[in-house]
Amino acid sequence: MLRGGCFCGAVRYETTGQPYHRTVCHCSICRRTTGAPFVAWFSVPRAAFRFVRGTPATLRSSPQATRSFCARCGTQLSFADDAAPAEIDITTCSLDDPGQAPPEDHTHTASRLAWTALADGLPTHRAARPGP
Repeated sequence: MLRGGCFCGAVRYETTGQPYHRTVCHCSICRRTTGAPFVAWFSVPRAAFRFVRGTPATLRSSPQATRSFCARCGTQLSFADDAAPAEIDITTCSLDDPGQAPPEDHTHTASRLAWTALADGLPTHRAARPGP
């Protein structure tokens, strides 16, 4: 089981799902909603994820997606895409132990900031990773 939550502890979650789609996203929306140059994410089945303390606030960050975050400290926690209703994306570094879901690639690198260097040797994708 993976557990995590926000910086202040007001919102906590857990998932029994096995992480997949582990990535570092460089898209401009992820950057703007976190104030960071990129964000590490992983996906789990939505049915295997639940908030166990507190209720996060939500933001409709695009016409097809909703992000959740702690209304008290601002930590972004999840991303839900209407086109993928059976899964939810979780911010890797909101895990109690982010080492449990290390990234496997970089996505949306066409939007990568020029001053970030990718030296980890992971595969890169200019947009979303290719489908199966």
